[in-house]
Amino acid sequence: MKTTRRGFLKALSGGLAGITLARDAPAGASRSVTIASIEVIPVWYPTVMRFKFFEGPTGYGRASAVVKITADDGTVGWGESIPSPRWSYETLESVTTTIDLYLRPVLLGRNPFDLNALHAAMNREIANSFSTGAPIAKAGVDTALHDLIGKALNCTLAELWGRTVPDALTLSWTLNPRTLNEVEPLLLKGREAGYEHFNVKLGPEPAFDLEMCRIVKRLAPEGFLWGDANGAYDVTTALTLAPKLAEAGLDVFEQPLPANRITGYQALRRQGAVPIILDEGVVSPDDLVEFIKLECCDGVAMKPARCAGLLPARREIALLEDAGLLFLGSGLTEPDIALAASALLYGAHGLRYPAALNGPQFLGESVLAEPLRVEQGKLRLPTGPGLGIQVDEVKLRDLAERSKHSA
Repeated sequence: MKTTRRGFLKALSGGLAGITLARDAPAGASRSVTIASIEVIPVWYPTVMRFKFFEGPTGYGRASAVVKITADDGTVGWGESIPSPRWSYETLESVTTTIDLYLRPVLLGRNPFDLNALHAAMNREIANSFSTGAPIAKAGVDTALHDLIGKALNCTLAELWGRTVPDALTLSWTLNPRTLNEVEPLLLKGREAGYEHFNVKLGPEPAFDLEMCRIVKRLAPEGFLWGDANGAYDVTTALTLAPKLAEAGLDVFEQPLPANRITGYQALRRQGAVPIILDEGVVSPDDLVEFIKLECCDGVAMKPARCAGLLPARREIALLEDAGLLFLGSGLTEPDIALAASALLYGAHGLRYPAALNGPQFLGESVLAEPLRVEQGKLRLPTGPGLGIQVDEVKLRDLAERSKHSA
């Protein structure tokens, strides 16, 4: 898919400032309301199914740094930074200390409604390297700020953005089998839960991956089949495998190469066998601008957690739309706080494909008073102010205490 829409040129120059809120702060709030406190609460969510990114020397579970931001008028916003060291470099420890020791001091006393200024302050304190520094840590802060703003204005995130959301979001079921014999039972487990669409974890064995896709397509011929290699292949292998995966029924090929293999991505896109979707390498809107100019991809699997939160993620979606490229909704196996943020973002921006939000599939606990619900493969979207959720602090503190003993 070529970049032809004239709007893309205008979108390139917008920066984060090009994304604004549809609701203004209450009279005088922009001058008087300030951030009074920022608390980070590290926890480990127990898991209910095997997921390869949660295996490691620290045990098995989903690490999360829950962020609580309180304004001086008492308004509270909740967010969640969700590190995954086998996917990216940030850890639970680094996220917690980054927020507590570096971001918190530069944000206290500031206006919570000025998201652009707050992101600029965070980026000055934790600078970029090739791309945004510590984006997962910053994402939890950004999400909590959005929740706080929505609650202060008594409006949903969609209303804050001048948009609407559907009642529910269609999800995709994740398959990461260790053997081919596991593929059918895992898929049928998803079918029993009402899922019709499937995403598969590919790499590094091409023969295994190809046969897995054939099995999934045979068992779910009408479903959307999304393959994610997480950068597992070299260029030669990916170019050889892509046409075979397309013949097997793969609809999109996500992150076949490591993020820095630019010429390889250009070659895959020129080959045109299957749409090439980027993920790990798109950490900021600036990254995406360059990838689009270089014609490296047909779209991006969005993750607010990867790109420092909802504000940059909305900017990236705008760039994709202006360039006529695909926007897919993905995640980092989010617990309910981060899950609500991602789902509302995708719903508000008209996601047209099943979302690979697999927190409900793999996680066995929630800290919400009313956990988010999946019914027949569809996630019911929260409807209250901000993220539309209510954190049960008793549950949260209990999980945090248990996490200390299990670490």
